[in-house]
Amino acid sequence: MNLPNSITLARLALTVVYVIAASLPGSLAAWLTLVSLCVAAATDWLDGYLARKLNLVTALGKLLDPLVDKILVCSAFVHLSLVHLCPMWLTILIIGREFLVTGLRQLAVEQGIVIAADRWGKLKTIFQIVFVISALVWLVLEKSPQAPHILGLLRTLSNPALGFTPAMMWIALLLTLLSGMNYLRASASLFREQKS
Repeated sequence: MNLPNSITLARLALTVVYVIAASLPGSLAAWLTLVSLCVAAATDWLDGYLARKLNLVTALGKLLDPLVDKILVCSAFVHLSLVHLCPMWLTILIIGREFLVTGLRQLAVEQGIVIAADRWGKLKTIFQIVFVISALVWLVLEKSPQAPHILGLLRTLSNPALGFTPAMMWIALLLTLLSGMNYLRASASLFREQKS
């Protein structure tokens, strides 16, 4: 297993840390969810960068990287829905889209086709992560009333009732739908080419 793929697996381990921390009460657990998600998001950039820079792009990496992203994002959205920071219908829609795309990827692999994540899928992941981080910042600050007043701007920006966090949520939803439709078109086209 090469370095980028090892980093991808480390992101999976960080997802486990996130899920465990999310199930625990208190401000320390809230901080741990935020930190583990931020580090996991950074590894998402790092593994792709190293794979391209060191010419270590593999078929396994093309499948593993988006799969681990899906596990991380779906875990985070379920958590945010359970703490009422994200509508459950949105979480169900996102998870449904991820299962659909993963199923199509698996069918493609069985046909000898590897479908890598496209720019829309990557952009979707970025906005989903920004939304999740913003909501987690709100959660951390709500569970840490002793946080200094200097964090007031962060509290305002991350407030789910105000502009930034809901805007990120709606953009993430739009990109989730667009990238899903784009993925369906690309898959259909590849399967048609394979048959001809």
